Amino acid sequence: MSLLNKFRAAPARESAAPPVVARGGVPGKPLHAPGVSSGAGNPSGPGRFSNGLKEFLWQLHDVKHGKLLDMGAVSQTTLNFFIDRGFRVYTEDFLGTWGAFLQAEEENLKSLPAGVEAPDRSWAARAERFLGSNMSHPADTFDAVLLWDVLDYVDHAATACIAAHLGTLVREGGAILGVFHARMPTEFHRYRVLDASNLEFVPAPTLMPPQHVFQNREIQDLFEGFRSSKTFVGRDQVREGVFIK
Repeated sequence: MSLLNKFRAAPARESAAPPVVARGGVPGKPLHAPGVSSGAGNPSGPGRFSNGLKEFLWQLHDVKHGKLLDMGAVSQTTLNFFIDRGFRVYTEDFLGTWGAFLQAEEENLKSLPAGVEAPDRSWAARAERFLGSNMSHPADTFDAVLLWDVLDYVDHAATACIAAHLGTLVREGGAILGVFHARMPTEFHRYRVLDASNLEFVPAPTLMPPQHVFQNREIQDLFEGFRSSKTFVGRDQVREGVFIK
């Protein structure tokens, strides 16, 4: 079954789910060319069972030599998992880059000479300026995106702009895996793909405080241009969403 036929007219729905060696990379550049699978699966480790990950991988199962964008910090475990499946992996540590951008904007504002008009400080305008120099991939570049929970940490007024830009980077039939907290998180996490059904939530130093708790309708609105979506809510109050363009 082709990707287009498989995704056509798939309704949005929500289901219930059961309860690094880090290596630096240049944002926006491929970390590895596709690898050749050894035939052995990655070993399972302690982690969280993820219906969202299973759905995401099922949607990608017939993609050959695909390109994947990971919007979190580089994880060797995640890299190995997708490289073994023939993907070329790119990384954009979005929250790290976004935080640095906001800090630079504040410093530039303080250094403006008297009488010079400050740039538009609305969140939508900031997001536009950010995207003008970041995530500058050509349209329709990626078959898959690991969005993780980055939108929970971005001001709500900027999320629509970022989601819309991300949508332009995904090819027709491509998939996005997102994570959304159903309540304000008390701990910051990075994410690793352990195997085909388990994620690891790794506690990490907080880059910035969470900004918003999305309701399911708000999440669907962010990806309204996608042909289908499916969400899963876990007992840990984490919602996973898979969005198919």
